[in-house]
Amino acid sequence: MTSTAPHEISVSSSSGTRPASKDAIINLDHGDPTMFEAFWKEVGEAADITIPSWRNMSYFSDVTNICWFLQPEFAREARRLHNLVGNAVADDRFLVVGTGSSQLFQAALFALSPSDAPEPMTVVSAVPYYSSFPRVTDYLRSGLYRWSGDAAKFEGDAYIEVVCSPNNPDGSIREAVLKSGNGKTIHDLAYYWPQYTPITGAADHDIMLFTVSKLSGHAGTRLGWALVKDVEVAKKMVKFMELNTIGVSTDSQLRAANILKAISDGYERPDLQANPDLKMFEFGRRLLSMRWQKLREAVKASCIFTLPDFEAVHCEFTGETTETCPAFAWLKCEREGMEDCADLFKKHKILVRSGGHFGVDSNYARVSMVDRDETFDLFIERLASLR
Repeated sequence: MTSTAPHEISVSSSSGTRPASKDAIINLDHGDPTMFEAFWKEVGEAADITIPSWRNMSYFSDVTNICWFLQPEFAREARRLHNLVGNAVADDRFLVVGTGSSQLFQAALFALSPSDAPEPMTVVSAVPYYSSFPRVTDYLRSGLYRWSGDAAKFEGDAYIEVVCSPNNPDGSIREAVLKSGNGKTIHDLAYYWPQYTPITGAADHDIMLFTVSKLSGHAGTRLGWALVKDVEVAKKMVKFMELNTIGVSTDSQLRAANILKAISDGYERPDLQANPDLKMFEFGRRLLSMRWQKLREAVKASCIFTLPDFEAVHCEFTGETTETCPAFAWLKCEREGMEDCADLFKKHKILVRSGGHFGVDSNYARVSMVDRDETFDLFIERLASLR
């Protein structure tokens, strides 16, 4: 963030890179999506925004909207992008904005849990589940809901099932496991974008969560959104946000709106359509495809690990038949006597997340595929040398 004029702030779409040295500790435990920096540097000023100091000082963005802190510009660009990609039904849905999808997940738990129930609502997800689901659910020790683990092992009628698809950590395409009429479902679709997976149709679920960090790489903007069918659920989610943070940063929303606009413009503006460097999904798909090819070659050379395979299917957005290229690699250590995959990586100065955090054995590990090129290349170099 740099100053460009009196009483104004200017926000760029990218930050500087920090090269990794040969003997550096490589941290691929978290999915910091810095691989997108190169794309946004190419886009340049088209995705920058200058916000006058007097603008958006009020708590309120649109008092006529149920989500009264939602910036109309962001809502318009989010729906525009969903309609362009075809990954979710966005029209005739209530759009609720949050400080990342983690806050929206908490808001959805709050909205779906009856306040007068004798016992907390059970929250489950099929293993391997996203490692933050248990921690976020139980962090406040709420009397409204509690984490209960693997959805496949749940027996009962009242529950909230969290479906992450494509799944974090293993990249699989998921559907709800439980089918009880008294159950509720939250669909985390953070990775349902063309750079990660073929778009096979517009998702149409009761609650669908998305986030700017996984879409464009702007994790620091801290912005997510939910598409919600039921008006009462949307109202309760907004109430949670109101009590939790009194809304969501308008500055972040304006920046995110400009970022989403730049993505859509790259495909829809006639003067930009001919420039492949301005098509973000192609950039992401191309880079991740190359990285997955390098990873599979290194895994094969090591003779220690295995990776999941993904079936190639038709993508309605690109018109091509492609495989899933997840943001994380889900590695299984096959070496006899080696029970902790993350510990093996740590000995080679590579930090990853152990399978135990995802409800499975520690011979699995999750590795981020979305860091900067120099970090990823160093990881591949070390991985290929393991024997």
